[in-house]
Amino acid sequence: MQQQPTSIPPGLKTLIDQCHRIYPDQPNPLQVTTILKYWLGGQDPLDYISMYNNRGNVEMGILPHWHYISFGLSDLHGDGRVHVREQNSETSDYPLSGMGFELTFRLLKNPNDERPPTWPANLLQALARYCFQTGNRFCVGDNVPWRKPIDNSTSSLIQHLLIAEDPQLNMTETPFGSVQFCQIVGVTEEELEQASRWNGKGILNYLKRDVTTGGEWLITNVYRTQSLFELFPETLQQLQDDLEKEGSDLAGINAEFTFRELHKQKFKTEIDSDALNEQCLSDENNKFPDTKEICLMDLSVTNESFSFLQSMSISNSLEDACPVNFQPLTANVVPLDGIEITLAFSAAKYLLLSIKDRVRHGRHFTFKAQNLALTILGESVTGGSVNKSNPYGVIGYWVQIMITDDLVPRMMEAFQTIDTSKELTERREFEWPDKNLKVIIDNPIPYNTLKNSS
Repeated sequence: MQQQPTSIPPGLKTLIDQCHRIYPDQPNPLQVTTILKYWLGGQDPLDYISMYNNRGNVEMGILPHWHYISFGLSDLHGDGRVHVREQNSETSDYPLSGMGFELTFRLLKNPNDERPPTWPANLLQALARYCFQTGNRFCVGDNVPWRKPIDNSTSSLIQHLLIAEDPQLNMTETPFGSVQFCQIVGVTEEELEQASRWNGKGILNYLKRDVTTGGEWLITNVYRTQSLFELFPETLQQLQDDLEKEGSDLAGINAEFTFRELHKQKFKTEIDSDALNEQCLSDENNKFPDTKEICLMDLSVTNESFSFLQSMSISNSLEDACPVNFQPLTANVVPLDGIEITLAFSAAKYLLLSIKDRVRHGRHFTFKAQNLALTILGESVTGGSVNKSNPYGVIGYWVQIMITDDLVPRMMEAFQTIDTSKELTERREFEWPDKNLKVIIDNPIPYNTLKNSS
């Protein structure tokens, strides 16, 4: 009996057809295929990663490169084996297919390579694994601190990633929703630092200006030995000017912190981080509605430890950024007389950024710990639960602090004394008695440690 050919799943076919339109001469590209599929218990979420030979375009300044394209973050099958479709996705104006995106990567060709190296496929699988395990999506402008050479060498300066829009693959409509193609771009430490401080899309635009740093199609060269700012020193001053005028897009980071209330009156119920952690750990369900994640996530993945710093879009509203996923939306606001915050040393460098480049421009910034979140916001930010009359408050496990306009320059002046070029190791204290506000930089003792030792 003759075996019937296996039909291509409709979601996958739509994406393959999109690739064929770009590479009509490569109907059967080299491909990395997952043997044990994710829905059968495998560890790699991507079913396939195709590797195309892009010959470039001399007139456009596009160098020859390998083009890697993932298949699996979007819904390829439509039958719930990997992605369960939301009940209201059919009525949504813009239903997403699975997670709504696939990953791509463009690697500058090494003249000695006749076939594309496979390490970029491992890179894409690791990123996809993070998305599946956390539920977080990548967006254009996000940045990813990888903290090691992305090609697993010992010498490459390309050790971090930015997320761009693939220049050839446009948003695609499949039978199961829309798919965006997010291109991974390898960058240096200095480029990541400036992207996380200012604006990921802005740094990408600077990288596009010269073929040395990627060119118009942002082709990664793992052998690049100088950063954008070493090659073109004037760019750093341009960036500083833009940052001063526009502020930062970075909306939050992962950082340990504790807090306690500073009382104006006696006999008031004590509210602090230990009490909220106690409440959080004693909650048997501890499950709250899913909302958009905004902060750095730490995650160990198959013996590779890395962290993600996601740069969110500029917004004057808290609605798209908070509350974080453990925040009970129905909680009432508990006002605080005053507040003392203790932030970990690792968060010190973001204090000036949060005030100068975020709050001063009418935005908000969040420090997220394991069970708590702390958001500071300016007077013009809408959607907050605090105001000028009651600038400090707690909503469930979410602490909010409003920094009034008159306090902003005073905090900027105080935080400018922090040397961000060095890792802070000594305790520092900043206090504004008239505002009943105190900030301490000192590694706070994690609540679990206190709990286990008591």
